[in-house]
Amino acid sequence: MTYITSLPSRQTQGRRREVLRTLRASSHSMRIVEIADLLDVHPNTVRFHLDSLVADGLVELDEPGRKRLGRPALMFRAVRQMDRGGTRHYQVLAEVLTKALAAKRYPRTKALAAGRAWGHSLASLESELDSSAGIPTAEEAIDRLVDVMDELDFAPERRNSDGEPQVGLRHCPFLELAENQADVVCPLHLGLVRGMLEAWQAPMTAERLDAFHGPDLCVLHLKLASANE
Repeated sequence: MTYITSLPSRQTQGRRREVLRTLRASSHSMRIVEIADLLDVHPNTVRFHLDSLVADGLVELDEPGRKRLGRPALMFRAVRQMDRGGTRHYQVLAEVLTKALAAKRYPRTKALAAGRAWGHSLASLESELDSSAGIPTAEEAIDRLVDVMDELDFAPERRNSDGEPQVGLRHCPFLELAENQADVVCPLHLGLVRGMLEAWQAPMTAERLDAFHGPDLCVLHLKLASANE
């Protein structure tokens, strides 16, 4: 039953792509009848797909430049732009860039620098959204850090070990990459935290990140600045 109900949907999508390809290949606006003749389908079928393509912003109605007697035929043309409805493969791009960085000299140093720049950028955006935020105390900095890491889907939790403040990370949004390229992805995350703390002028820094400290946990170690620093 699943196969039967899904088949018309694939046929519909295929026919819709044919209508769009026809318009994109044309050097001029086309009438519904023209498209139907080229595709050997009924004009109502073309009209049905044009309605959807117009609604999706892929096709537009070409208004005639001058008025004529009688009702002019509707003319359509493809919107000249890249198809924004297609599939994305950001993970593939991330894998390519990560492997390229790992193959360079000093990948950890470069990843830390990239992460720090990312952290500064996020902190700047946060400041624009909340101009009242001042220099935080250590506790305020940890709270802000946990909030940002939560928004980035790291599932953070505050921890403390022998007086050392820590942040446990229960989820990695780049888990598959981190498992295969920990020497790049994990320093990137450490740099991210260092960049945010620096931008906030917080009285602490991120000392290190213990990746895969447990089967379900990474641990970020924070170090309070000494009084004479």
